[in-house]
Amino acid sequence: MAGTRFEPSGPLRGALVPPPDKSVSHRAAILAAMAPGESRITGYLDSADTRSTLGAVEALGAGVEITGGAAPGSLDVRVRGIGLRGPAANAGPEPLRIDVGNAGTLLRLLPGWLAGQPAGAWELDGDESIRRRPVDRVANPLREMGAEARAREDRLPPLRVEGRQLRGISYRLPVASAQVKSCLLLAGLLAEGETEVVEPAPTRDHTERMLRAAGARVRSETAGTNVAIRGTLPGRRVTVSPADELQTVDYVVPADFSSAAFHIIGALIVPGSSVTIEGTGLNPTRVGLLGILNRMGAAIEVQELTPVGGEPRGVIRARYGPLQATHVMPGEVPLAIDELPLVGLVGCFAEGETVVRGAEELRHKESDRIAAIVDGLSGLGADIEALEDGFVVRGTGGLRGGVLDSRGDHRLAMIGALAGLASREGVEVLRMDAAAVSYPGFVGDIESLLG
Repeated sequence: MAGTRFEPSGPLRGALVPPPDKSVSHRAAILAAMAPGESRITGYLDSADTRSTLGAVEALGAGVEITGGAAPGSLDVRVRGIGLRGPAANAGPEPLRIDVGNAGTLLRLLPGWLAGQPAGAWELDGDESIRRRPVDRVANPLREMGAEARAREDRLPPLRVEGRQLRGISYRLPVASAQVKSCLLLAGLLAEGETEVVEPAPTRDHTERMLRAAGARVRSETAGTNVAIRGTLPGRRVTVSPADELQTVDYVVPADFSSAAFHIIGALIVPGSSVTIEGTGLNPTRVGLLGILNRMGAAIEVQELTPVGGEPRGVIRARYGPLQATHVMPGEVPLAIDELPLVGLVGCFAEGETVVRGAEELRHKESDRIAAIVDGLSGLGADIEALEDGFVVRGTGGLRGGVLDSRGDHRLAMIGALAGLASREGVEVLRMDAAAVSYPGFVGDIESLLG
């Protein structure tokens, strides 16, 4: 299998704007389809995953008009919604098939909308990778609400959903998950009575913010009386009321912090680097990585700008410098879940032992990311071992290099590229094209910083 090679490099220097936020893009397309009338989405991410979401809402009957965005990797999209109770379904006995591609967010959010329809049946399926991602975490609470939801082996895609009258419930998430929470909030719009989701720790709140903008009644409050201590955060209770319809909204998508995180880490581990990342979303429920890096002594500055569309944003500057190991505790995990593999990489360059615990959710991403990051970095010379719910990295001051198989996971592919730039011998990344799932222009942006 041919790979893409990344040789040891000189410093990363300059400024860039990361691609639009993937999480916000998915939600904007779905909520626009759920509202009657036309919504505009400015700066929608142009990637394989988010194209799958546009295709899905089109299959359900929404109109989608795409034009080129003002920035590379972005699109401007007009969506003619079909209303809260308007998704199309096949007239015959067979369900309407929805191709989710590799988009886990789409796979887990869309069933919430479909489950509460007056009638109809849909089957959500996707590529080989998506078929390994569990859906029981959304199917089980939807069944408690009265939904008809069936999965292969009762836990894996394809997921068949049939429209039913739903009832509101109070559901305590076993593991903090923004995707499961969002699915139940969408279902709650169509249920009888209020739906309450209790999370053990706060997760990204884009869905709540966007539902409020669309006129839904959503309230959030701290769950319980526990106070924040090192490594833990109070839980949160989110409640949604039934709705007759949502309002059309014009959405503005900020730059993606998860994409910006790769350039932040690159600047921290490649000697002499200094990188400025502009227009990045700074939603407090997304930037847990910054707190972790701050404890590691990372040279990072953040300048907040005027929020756009209700989402905080700003400029991040990161420079190369010495790093100290840290412990990432379970309460921090939901606010940094997508960036935790990057903590594994940066831990290789830190002094001491970096430990991540409470991150079993990583085993249910595009790949088993605990196994993938441990195997991948071990093959490059890292002193790293897996835990059931995380990993331990012993900093050795760098990486030798070698071959890293992305396993088709976009984040692992980009980690391999960064590892190559900071290594002594270079890294060959197998299946580098997986990066296109979330960041098609990643390699070009890296090259621009290398001058």
